[in-house]
Amino acid sequence: MLTLSILGFLAEEPLHAYDLRTRISGLSGHVRPVSDGALYPAINRLRKAGHVSRHEAPGKSAVPRQVLSLTDSGREEFLRRLREPAEVEITDRNSFLVLLAFLGALPDPADQARVLRRRLAFMEQPASYFYEDGRPLRAADMTDRFRRGMLTIAAATSRADAAWLRKTLAELEQEAGG
Repeated sequence: MLTLSILGFLAEEPLHAYDLRTRISGLSGHVRPVSDGALYPAINRLRKAGHVSRHEAPGKSAVPRQVLSLTDSGREEFLRRLREPAEVEITDRNSFLVLLAFLGALPDPADQARVLRRRLAFMEQPASYFYEDGRPLRAADMTDRFRRGMLTIAAATSRADAAWLRKTLAELEQEAGG
C-alpha cells in the first residue's frame, strides 16, 4: 500500500518527502498513519531499485529541498502494479481504496475493468467476520448487538461496493464498445 502510494503520487508530480508523506497520510493516514520510519526506508528501496530519483530544488529558505521524482522504470512499475495488483490489494478494503485512488492512471480501460472484475468476484463470495462450522454468520444470526452491528455495516458497505463496481464496469464496457 505504501509503495503504491509513493509511486502513484510521484507519477502525478515530483514531491518533497514531507509533501509526499502529507498526501499519503491524507489518503490512508486515518487508518494507517505513515511514519518517517516507514516512509524513508520505502523511498530508499525504490531509489535503490531505480524507480525513484532525488534531486535538489530551490527551497523557500536558502536551504535547497530534496525533491523525489519517478523514473521511467518507476512509471513502468507503477503501471504494472495497477494492472496486476496483489491479492491483498483486491481483498483488503483499505488497500483496494489506495489502488482505486490511482487506477485512473491506467491508460487502457480494459486493464481498469480487469482489476474491478477481480474485486467484484471477491465481493460476491460469501464472507463474514464470524463463522460457525465453516459457515459465515450473518447479522440475523447474531445475538450480540455489537457483532450484529458490525455485520450490518459490513453488508451495507459490501452492497454499495458491489453496486459501484457493476455500474463502473458497465460504463467501461460501454466506452469500449462506443
